[in-house]
Amino acid sequence: MMRWGPWETPTSFGKSLTSDKSKHEFKTRYGNVRDTDLRVDLVLEYPFSRSTGKVIGAFLTGLREGVLLGIRRPDGTVMVPPVEYDPVTGEQLSELLEVGHSGEIISWTWVDPPRPQSPWDKPHGLALIKLDGADTAMLHAVFAGSPEELFTGMRVTALWRDKREGHITDILGFISEVRS
Repeated sequence: MMRWGPWETPTSFGKSLTSDKSKHEFKTRYGNVRDTDLRVDLVLEYPFSRSTGKVIGAFLTGLREGVLLGIRRPDGTVMVPPVEYDPVTGEQLSELLEVGHSGEIISWTWVDPPRPQSPWDKPHGLALIKLDGADTAMLHAVFAGSPEELFTGMRVTALWRDKREGHITDILGFISEVRS
């Protein structure tokens, strides 16, 4: 707890600030201040809920069903994952369409060791994957034995969880289409 203002230090103005621990009172150049005078109780809460909406809700439902959806933008391109508004024009988007489960690695990095908050417990790649039928890439894990097995342009396919619930983790990750 800060017991003096940012303009003061314990030795401000050539004299030391002292406290009487039994009274919790502190002397400043502006007078005595009790630590209870400096206390602010704050409750931070979000007393509302938000639905996923038509677009994100459809994407999550698709994941639960083992289907990947994108959305058509005003310029005709398909964006995955879909969003409600075009990031360039701000226009509302609504034309959902199915895209492929496979695609091409556009860019990647190797993660070793996995970070503590990672859903994956072994070394893996993180890649931007442009799915078949999409014009943008989505980020997800790619499972490979080493970074030498990954390359830009590599074809990968989604590895789905057996029991799905409508969450991005319904896709366990991606694996090479050609396994040697």
